[in-house]
Amino acid sequence: MADLRIAVLIDADNVSHQYAGPLLEELAKFGRTTVKRAYGDWSGENMKGWKDKLNKHAISPEHTFAYTRGKNSTDSALIIDAMDLLYSGNVDGFAIVSSDSDFTRLASRLRESGKTVYGVGRERTPRALQEACDQFLLLELLGTTDAAPADDAGEAEDAPDLPNLQSLLTRAVNNAAGDDGWATLSSLGTNLRRLFSAFEPKRYGYDALLPLVETQPFLVLDRERQRVGLKGQVTVATRTAVKQAPAKQAPAKKTAKKTAKKTAPTKTTGS
Repeated sequence: MADLRIAVLIDADNVSHQYAGPLLEELAKFGRTTVKRAYGDWSGENMKGWKDKLNKHAISPEHTFAYTRGKNSTDSALIIDAMDLLYSGNVDGFAIVSSDSDFTRLASRLRESGKTVYGVGRERTPRALQEACDQFLLLELLGTTDAAPADDAGEAEDAPDLPNLQSLLTRAVNNAAGDDGWATLSSLGTNLRRLFSAFEPKRYGYDALLPLVETQPFLVLDRERQRVGLKGQVTVATRTAVKQAPAKQAPAKKTAKKTAKKTAPTKTTGS
C-alpha cells in the first residue's frame, strides 16, 4: 500500500485550513500523495488562512469565482479534475476532502472504475458520502495544528447515527472468521471498515480496537491461540460461536498390550 499514488482534492470552501497538515499526514499512511489541489475562490477574505498552508504543504490552488451567492462553485471544478485524473491513469486512489454530499456520485464513480477512494470530512457529513468511500476519515479525530476551528461552511446537517456496535462487531467477526469461528484482530478491523467505512474506535469512546473488543461481553478474546501462521496474533470470536464449537475429545489412553514372548527357534544339529 505504500506505493499507492493518491490524488488529494480539497474543497477549501468547505474545509478549514487548520486541518491541512493533519489530514495530509494521515493520508500519507495509505500511500504517496502525488497530487495535492485545493479548490476555492481565493479572492475571498475567508480563504486567507488557507494561503499559508498552500506553500507549507505544497498544495496547488485551483481558483474558481463564486459566481452565485450561496452556491459552492468549486464542486464542478473538483469533479472535472477528478475525472481527468481518472482517465490519465497516473493515480491509484483519490482523497476527497469535503463534507458536501454533492461529491457522493463522484466517489461512487471513481470506485466503479477500480480506484480506492478515501473520504475526509466532518462527523456531520451525510452517510451517503461516507458509505460511497472505501474509508472515511473524520477531521475531528485528526486534530488541528492551530486553535479549534470554527464550524466549516457548507451543509448544516446533523451527524448521522452510528451503527449499533454489537450488530456491527458480530457481523464483522463472522465475516472475518475462519472455519473454527476465530478471526484475527487485524482482519476484524478490515471487515469493520468494509461494513462501515467511517468506523473508528474513537467514535465509540475507545482509543483503539483492542480495548473496544476487550470490553464487549458478547466477544471472546484469545491472545495465545496456537494456529498455523497466526502465532502471536490476537484472535477474537463470538461467544455463540465458541459455545457451538464441538468440544475437543481427550486423546484415548494407551493401554499396555500383552504380547507373547517369542521363543527363539531351537536349532537341531544333525547326528
